[in-house]
Amino acid sequence: SLPSTCPFTFRKLAGCTLFITGASRGIGKAIALKAAKDGANIVIAAKTAEPHPTLPGTIYTAAKEIEAAGGKALPCIVNVREEQQIVNAVEKAVKTFGGIDILVNNASAISLTGTLETATKKVNLMMDVNVRGTYLTSKACLPHLRKSKNPHILNLSPPMNLNPMWFKNHCAYTISKYGMSMCVLGMAEEFRGEVAVNALWPKTAIHTAAMDMLGGAGIEKQCRKTDILADAAYCILTKPKTFTGNFIIDEVLLREEGVKDFDVYAIAPERKIIFLIGAAQEEKKVSGSQQERADGAKPSGPVAETFRVIQGAMTEEYVRSTQGVFQFELSGDGGGTWYIDLKTKGGSAGFGKPPVTADVVMSMSSADFVKMFTGKLKPTLAFMSGKLRIKGNMALAIKLEKMLSQLSSKL
Repeated sequence: SLPSTCPFTFRKLAGCTLFITGASRGIGKAIALKAAKDGANIVIAAKTAEPHPTLPGTIYTAAKEIEAAGGKALPCIVNVREEQQIVNAVEKAVKTFGGIDILVNNASAISLTGTLETATKKVNLMMDVNVRGTYLTSKACLPHLRKSKNPHILNLSPPMNLNPMWFKNHCAYTISKYGMSMCVLGMAEEFRGEVAVNALWPKTAIHTAAMDMLGGAGIEKQCRKTDILADAAYCILTKPKTFTGNFIIDEVLLREEGVKDFDVYAIAPERKIIFLIGAAQEEKKVSGSQQERADGAKPSGPVAETFRVIQGAMTEEYVRSTQGVFQFELSGDGGGTWYIDLKTKGGSAGFGKPPVTADVVMSMSSADFVKMFTGKLKPTLAFMSGKLRIKGNMALAIKLEKMLSQLSSKL
């Protein structure tokens, strides 16, 4: 998909050894396959040795794909939470291929939950995999990277934007990913002139197995393929080691390299792509007249019509299977407080506060609310991009998303 005139279309990674964490599937495997086409050696450092019940691929199936693409593969069972497994894989890589030229810290854990909703074991997992795993893998590889002619470390982590909106909905996750970015800051300076250290992050949602789990069926239509990150990574890893300390957005870099057609990266080119970077939305205050409706007048407009349809579609089955009360704080036209009660017998939905205490409170603009309930905006991506704020029971919020997929045809 890259222009044939680009300088990085030649076999620049032939004979290079890449140590890639989490390379059994998704973004890590896409980067591995891109390098394999050059004839690179790939160390697949991932923990999936046996088929996962829901996620595709193992280190061994990935190895077959890499070798079919033209590379050499070394599958290694590595859980980056275990330092000795990292050290063993690095030693095996050096013994097999004679050294390590590139490290890609791709392995990552994610939980997009608020502070009170994030279990301690999830916090530990994200800190151990994202921050500690990146640090320890870099530490293990660096003595060998320093011997390479053009060594690189590439972390899949974001630019460090300290706007509170990137923290408030998933504080622990953001801290853990920014920890990876801080490794870039520190190591780029510490090893300047010896090893290039950079970060790469997508401008949009990328379709992976993890995204399927977060977003549910149909989410891929609002995502780009992993190819865009593989192509951007290739651009970075084929630059000289003087290119260091950078926080790179995939689309920005590829545009600079001459790519003009980004539809080739879209799963469904005709569908709107959800942008994750720079998606800060200006919050609008809800006016008192919208909140109170003391005159008893019935609300009207798209929001009111949406709730009317929801009320009409309510069934005992929805109530029995969901058992949750949802409160919506909407800004903009038709805004105010609205609710869906899927706990009380028969269920109900409408304007005002719910008849019983809400289990989940969702805040967003009226326009985005209508898009969400008509299937034009996935709740998970609305949440990730800051358009939707959630307080309360996250498991119930996910249940509501499943109900939305059933209701959208009627809205």
